[in-house]
Amino acid sequence: METTPFWDALPERVRDALRRDGTPVVIRQGAFLMREHTRASQVFVLRTGVAKVWVDRDGETAILDVLGPGDIAGEVEAVDGGVRHANVEALTRVEALVLPAARFRGVLDDHPGSAWAVAAVLAERLRDSNELRIAHFPDDPERRLASRLLRLVSRFGSPVKEERSDGAATAPAPAPATVPDEAGGVQVRIPLTQQDLGRWAGMSRRKVAQILAAEPVRGGLTVARNAIVVRSVDALHRLAGHDTD
Repeated sequence: METTPFWDALPERVRDALRRDGTPVVIRQGAFLMREHTRASQVFVLRTGVAKVWVDRDGETAILDVLGPGDIAGEVEAVDGGVRHANVEALTRVEALVLPAARFRGVLDDHPGSAWAVAAVLAERLRDSNELRIAHFPDDPERRLASRLLRLVSRFGSPVKEERSDGAATAPAPAPATVPDEAGGVQVRIPLTQQDLGRWAGMSRRKVAQILAAEPVRGGLTVARNAIVVRSVDALHRLAGHDTD
């Protein structure tokens, strides 16, 4: 499913207002933009980098989302004034605009119609949550994992670099994130482990490894320390139950 990041959905005049009222910040890898159960009232708009949204339940970690450039964090608390519902942790170095919730709401109030960009974010997350919930009935771990991987490919995928005859790496011409394996595949340069994917898709690391080792994924996907390489996006679509014809 193609999605439009919050920042890209805003008119330029609203972006200018957020730039004027916001404060640029840099968050180092591994640091937190926000912590669960706190009442700090700030909104972050990511400009570069990647962050993961996660919660802790009785010592078990569940990943709720992975955010990238243009995404927003803290919008729920800005709307209802409640405590933070999740942790947001930088997976890479992150540059962001940060605004107090009241100032963020003021920008939206000053630009009628811009609140629909926030509504679109909330709708997308609700739809994504419902899709993951439905995949549990009956339990379909393959579909859940494939949907998480396809989301990463859609948001963060880039063509795999090809090797020239002289050994140098070259980037092929720009291509959509859903290029087939004949085009060399897609890479997602984010430090997500098999355990992270399991925490996001609601399964153990062992189950993730079993799915990646079985047909139709076997040999078509590699989860390394700092990158995921998908050699056949069509195989992921099939695993997710999508019609690839």
